[in-house]
Amino acid sequence: MNSNASTDVQHFLDSHPFSRYQKLILWLCFLIVAIDGFDTASIGFIAPAIRAEWGLTPAALAPLFGAGLFGLMAGSFLFGPLADRYGRRPVLIVSVAFFGAASLLSAWSTDLTMLLALRFFTGLGLGGAMPTSVTMTSEYCPQQRRSGLVTMMFCGFTIGSALGGLASAQLLHLIGWRGVLMLGGALPLLLVPVLLLALPESLRWLVLKGRDGSETIMRRIAPTLASLPRLVVSDKKLAGSPMAELFRPGVIGGTLLLWSTFFMSLLIIYLLSSWMPTLLNGNGLSLSNASLVTMMFQVGGTVGAILLGRWMDRYSPHKVLSIAYLAAAGCIVVVALSGSSLALLVLAVFGVGFGVSGSQVGANALAAAFYPTSSRATGVSWAAAVGRSGSVLGSMAGGLMLTLKLDNETIFFLLAIPAVLASLALLAMGRLMRVRSRCVAVPATLTESTV
Repeated sequence: MNSNASTDVQHFLDSHPFSRYQKLILWLCFLIVAIDGFDTASIGFIAPAIRAEWGLTPAALAPLFGAGLFGLMAGSFLFGPLADRYGRRPVLIVSVAFFGAASLLSAWSTDLTMLLALRFFTGLGLGGAMPTSVTMTSEYCPQQRRSGLVTMMFCGFTIGSALGGLASAQLLHLIGWRGVLMLGGALPLLLVPVLLLALPESLRWLVLKGRDGSETIMRRIAPTLASLPRLVVSDKKLAGSPMAELFRPGVIGGTLLLWSTFFMSLLIIYLLSSWMPTLLNGNGLSLSNASLVTMMFQVGGTVGAILLGRWMDRYSPHKVLSIAYLAAAGCIVVVALSGSSLALLVLAVFGVGFGVSGSQVGANALAAAFYPTSSRATGVSWAAAVGRSGSVLGSMAGGLMLTLKLDNETIFFLLAIPAVLASLALLAMGRLMRVRSRCVAVPATLTESTV
């Protein structure tokens, strides 16, 4: 039974220990993005086998990478507004089922055209799953630990990427590239029944929309509470669609700077994820050593995400991420100059992963904290969608640069530029947020949704 006292949803979450139920939600979202990471990394490792079977040129592989990324971009644009309108839970479950089925079907592709189409549909589902997982996790986290917990959840992507690369390299000769795709499809389909049984709707979304189910969730978060408060959501809610809210005065500047950061960051990540094994192998490194070095990029990203998330909770998040991107630019230069030193190459690639991949995870947490409940899924998803355009460019640029016969040193020097630009964008966003906090807020209508 509810008490008469009104409590904001965030205050309710902040005033109780992080429960086992919230940890379950975090782990389910972790598994979703881990499977996303597995799919992302595995395609880079099976591409040479596809090329050999179908007699493709290196340039022909670029559309293979690009098709999935175009799907990711389209899925992010499509599913974000749907999650804000219809709820986080149904969008997550449908997205996971969709990309699982598409990945499984792609194992039976008979030519490149069919594979490209199915990779696009796989990406479409992935584009809805990952940003909505970030939104769901963010909305169940206490404010003082939000960045650390969101980045910890998102480590599933880097861990899944590392396992995807490792599994692909080890299993490719046993089950072939079709078997790897079948594995990438079976895993999400096996996860769907678990999500149907265990994944709740976002508490904030339920309160905002006035839907049933909040009391059950509150009881699972705070089982010892004698009486339940009346929950409200006091986010600013202006008239218009969630898409329009991203471009309101006071928000549009942060939106554009977040988009710039996502674009630059994902350009680097996907170029390296897609082409690093090929680049290193073409530079004389054995396939096993190339796999080791590439895996260090993912390991660095995982370590970076965990540490940067904690630092974001303690210090200015914009400064933390800006410094990390700048340090990553320095590590990229070291990669270009590492020569034949395997130890230096491994260390530098770890640093690039720490600074770029780790910061990209932090940028997702930053986006989730920046937008209100009514447009949070749209804000996170659209930032990811714009970032995906960078990932498409990065993946295709790798093939173009190889076609132009640029050496590895030149390619890595060029990659340092977007890392510096991402650093500058975050510095500008931090300054914008400080200026906005000092200004007198324009009165806005508060939506008080109750349970």
